[in-house]
Amino acid sequence: MRALQEQEFERLGSSQTIRVNVRVVAATNQNLSQLVAAKQFRADLYYRLNVIPIFLPPLRERSEDIPELVEHFVRKFSARHNKPIDAIPQEVMEFLRFHNWPGNIRELQNFIERAVVLSPGSVLRPVLTELRQITTMQSPAASRTLAAAERDHIMEVLKETAWLIGGKDGAAARLGLPRTTLVYKMRKLGIETQRSRRRQFAPPQPVLDEAHMCAAFTGAL
Repeated sequence: MRALQEQEFERLGSSQTIRVNVRVVAATNQNLSQLVAAKQFRADLYYRLNVIPIFLPPLRERSEDIPELVEHFVRKFSARHNKPIDAIPQEVMEFLRFHNWPGNIRELQNFIERAVVLSPGSVLRPVLTELRQITTMQSPAASRTLAAAERDHIMEVLKETAWLIGGKDGAAARLGLPRTTLVYKMRKLGIETQRSRRRQFAPPQPVLDEAHMCAAFTGAL
């Protein structure tokens, strides 16, 4: 903790203070703020690590990156295994683009390496039935339930903070998220901000014709 906070420490049994100059990058696929609330992750460690949080959407939410990643991995593993791959069929690329990729980039990387090794010629021929089986096993209802649970949780915190998003007492701070990340999640889950809700339900302003405007102006005089 001291090394993270003060950039200094003493070795066990020593009285000499050692200064360190390092950059610590921590990554997780868990919701640490919820783990802290459940006392399953140390709060003091969480707040020392949570200095500049960066939210990286899962691969399924940035399918436009997949073709470039596929081409990169094909070049990488072709060179590593001395197995030239000169072409990637369009139908293969389209299938890879729209797969859910629950294992994110690591799953894609391993799948491409396997495809490079097992392709009989210089054209990438992955076994797409593997991905179809994974896709079939994933229940759409379960995905909707997960999204609904996340939406309900965010809505509950927004109500507790009177729809305040930013600031130390806002919903983003309570959820352990940057304000921009929370706004991104709200848009994705169809949660409107309080400002948008006020605009949507604001009563229409009366429109005065020229005669009414003149009468109102004369009355004001």
